[in-house]
Amino acid sequence: MAQTGVQLDEKTFSCSICLDLLKDPVTIPCGHSYCMNCIKTHWDEEDQKNLLSCPQCRQTFTLRPVLVKNTMLADLVEELKKTGLQAAPADHCYAGPEDVACDLCTGRKLKAVKSCQVCLVSYCEKHLQPHYYVAPLKKHKLVDPCKNLQENICSRHDEVMKMFCRTDQQCICYLCSVDQHKGHDTVSAAAERTERQRELEGSRQQIQQRIQDREKDVKVLQQEVEALNHSAEKTVEDSEKIFTELIRVIEKRSSEVKQQIRSQKETEMSRVKELQEKLEQEITELKRKDAELEQLSLTEDHNQFLHNYPSVSQLSESTDTSSINIRPLRHFEDVTAAVSELRDQLQDILRQTWTNISSLVTQVDVLLSDSESKTRAGFLKYSCEITLDPNTANRYLLLAGEKENNKNE
Repeated sequence: MAQTGVQLDEKTFSCSICLDLLKDPVTIPCGHSYCMNCIKTHWDEEDQKNLLSCPQCRQTFTLRPVLVKNTMLADLVEELKKTGLQAAPADHCYAGPEDVACDLCTGRKLKAVKSCQVCLVSYCEKHLQPHYYVAPLKKHKLVDPCKNLQENICSRHDEVMKMFCRTDQQCICYLCSVDQHKGHDTVSAAAERTERQRELEGSRQQIQQRIQDREKDVKVLQQEVEALNHSAEKTVEDSEKIFTELIRVIEKRSSEVKQQIRSQKETEMSRVKELQEKLEQEITELKRKDAELEQLSLTEDHNQFLHNYPSVSQLSESTDTSSINIRPLRHFEDVTAAVSELRDQLQDILRQTWTNISSLVTQVDVLLSDSESKTRAGFLKYSCEITLDPNTANRYLLLAGEKENNKNE
């Protein structure tokens, strides 16, 4: 009887409340069985509602049934325990949509713990045991659970693909190497994996070096932002003090210089921060790529490694940092000196010096070199309104419109 019972579903002898094998089983009037403590606890909670029911079929009872141990069921459970029947596996042991399922399990499948590259089958812990003590199976190659094991089988010869054709860049079986790939440059998949693994490590070293370089660049840019901001604000304060001494005559010019300095500061800081953000994004992408390559390097299945290598090993284009120049820099200090000179020369010299001040503000030197403008919007950044002062214009200057008027006269 016990031998027949082992073939039954374990759920048959499990309590639907605790989901474990029945302990001190009792059968209630509707015919369902539970652990004595489980059904007592369940009904103790229902007593507060003045309604007793079966947790499975929901049949209600007006009086609390007297619970008596089901001796026959208890003996059966004990006998089944002796034959090897264990409690049902926890839910986390069963394979989900993203897990590799055991190919030998029937009904609800357990998670696979290993895949055999010889059997091309994935096994749970229970079904894997023969590979540990059966001599022929002990020689098989076990790897971490792997999906799509059938992809390792040659569709033409129904053989395991243990070779790699470098000419056609694909995995092949031995028969393929002497058939349609005859004369090609073929090696074992393991040998090709070793070669690609070396390339992968080289790529990782390049990525790690680029990460270090970009982190240094980001640090330099951050220092430049702080220096640029400090210099700009200090120059604004100094310029305000100087222009205040000129009272109403210089007040308008003072406001223009202050606005121009801050505008230039924002322009330069915007350019620095834009490159900084690009470098930080590149660092994030490089770290993600490094993690992918690391995960790929741990793949034990040669064919899966070679299949995924081309798509994972591609590196994105590096951000151009040739514009970052580490050298002695000037910010807005020259502007302060020019304003001090202007204060001494007063309004008569202001007209001649103003162009020089404006030019110095726009020539603020930061780490980023100007790139040549190629669009209309790029050129418009440097546009300004040009006016002609007839009082200072050369007396021999003749405007086009004026020339036409003279001809008409």
